[in-house]
Amino acid sequence: MTKSLPHPDRSRDISQPLDRLSPDERMKVRSDYLRGTIKEGLLDAITGAVSGEDNAKLMKFHGIYVQDDRDLRDERRRQKLEPAYSFLIRLRLPGGVCTPAQWRKLDELARAYGNGSLRVTTRQTFQFHWVLKNDLKDTIRGLHEVLIDTIAACGDVVRGVMASVNPGLSSLHAEVYDAAKRLSEHAMPNMRAYHEIWYGEERVATSEPEEPFLGKQYLPRKFKIGFVIPPINDIDVYTQDLGFIAIAENGRLQGFNITIGGGMGRTDQAPETYPRLGDVIGFIPKDRLLAATDAVIGVQRDHGDRVTRAHARFKYTIDDLGLDWVKAEIERRMGFALAPARPFALTTNGDAYGWAKGEDGRHHFTLFVENGRIVNRENLALLDGLRAIAEVHQGTFRLTPNQNVVIADIPEKEKSKIAALLKAYGLDHRNDQSLLRLNSMACVALPTCGLAMAESERYLPALVTRIEKILAANGLEQEPITIRMTGCPNGCARPYVAEIALTGRAPGKYNLYFGGGFFGQRLNKMYLENVGEEAILAAISEIAAHYARDRTPGEHFGDFTIRAGYVKEVRAGREFND
Repeated sequence: MTKSLPHPDRSRDISQPLDRLSPDERMKVRSDYLRGTIKEGLLDAITGAVSGEDNAKLMKFHGIYVQDDRDLRDERRRQKLEPAYSFLIRLRLPGGVCTPAQWRKLDELARAYGNGSLRVTTRQTFQFHWVLKNDLKDTIRGLHEVLIDTIAACGDVVRGVMASVNPGLSSLHAEVYDAAKRLSEHAMPNMRAYHEIWYGEERVATSEPEEPFLGKQYLPRKFKIGFVIPPINDIDVYTQDLGFIAIAENGRLQGFNITIGGGMGRTDQAPETYPRLGDVIGFIPKDRLLAATDAVIGVQRDHGDRVTRAHARFKYTIDDLGLDWVKAEIERRMGFALAPARPFALTTNGDAYGWAKGEDGRHHFTLFVENGRIVNRENLALLDGLRAIAEVHQGTFRLTPNQNVVIADIPEKEKSKIAALLKAYGLDHRNDQSLLRLNSMACVALPTCGLAMAESERYLPALVTRIEKILAANGLEQEPITIRMTGCPNGCARPYVAEIALTGRAPGKYNLYFGGGFFGQRLNKMYLENVGEEAILAAISEIAAHYARDRTPGEHFGDFTIRAGYVKEVRAGREFND
């Protein structure tokens, strides 16, 4: 067993006095294990929100965000009306897999309570938007009917566990998905409060601790976990707090290389905050998965920063305490040393669109869903088309980390039926899209996200159209380039590993980044700060023309921007703001 190194800073321990902790830490302690007064706040007919000082934050642990329509905010303020409140509901859906029966229920709930829209997130789950307070319980109980919940989809807990989607590797995908699902069940909080508030269950008196592992304070901040199956890095494993890289021999899973310390969020004008990519620290056999997970989470639970919330993610714990110390402490808690990391290769973080056939003979179709928004539009009845498929499909659906949908596990005899529906609803339109658009991703941003400072989902498609013209003029229309946009610097669309990225600063203004790795292996670097579309397009036009002239064979756009000197290579998170 590896001995723990001397602890470099005991002031970070969870046992420090309550009055030294951040307001959110004190809130968790006094919340009665996340109950707060949510039940009473839901009954308050005076407001469309949920009354009570802490309840809006506590509801995040239940997978629910209070939001308002920001398109109407100023007008309602002038009329002396409260904001047009509604709620976001995020599902816990390990590995992004759901059944046709579950899909049909989600479609029903989206039409009844979610303004006719489903949103595929960048963490392989669904969000409902525009749900009104009086419809919250009906929505959550409807989910419960098909064995879906929203526990820990937000909050200072282990968030939804991701897993690679590789339709060609049927048996390996099935085993890794099973591991992701098992880990999700293992790491989620007990959340008796959820069952009492949303399902109407009675509180059960017990002398046992309600949260024996997490305790009253839960984790210092959110904690993200994902499984990747090389060579496709679709989950962006290096951006996870804890990542598992599947190592297989002859198609059979042997275990996982472990990465720790990834995270995207940062704050503009706060150089002490930065994105960071995870470090590979070793290998574990597959039967040690849960022990390793508990050890890693335990280190962050006990030593993460609970005083300064902006500094509370695991990435900062590692940089403050040192990777060697954290690795040794993980090994001490596991009771065994990590083996050396095994060789692996990643080549892309994108999706392979269209038809694929798995090892088991079943077929899969990966459908492009721009920015994850499943809705009926004038030129594309996506919501209706997928419902029609769900009514006859005999396999599963898989959501990808790139906001797309895989109609998966189609038996040979059913393939023609699915293909006919795809054609009838015009859903097989991948050949009509540029490679840039197929490799684009955006967060929701305006009008619902309270953190957004600029447009993202509503704006990126139009911006991509303008960039497509620049690429075509330089003969680059067949060049795969990743582009991602967020409405704020928090990084929900994982922008800081994209070859081209934009993060919102103000309406119509963005920071522009270049230089991310094509398969998510390198952070990008800011090129322009707080600029509008004209400056963005001018910069992309200049660099694209240079790239078309001087690129080397096989050189990706992000690599070129570094070689050509447009941005410096970022080798560690702490260099991001230099």
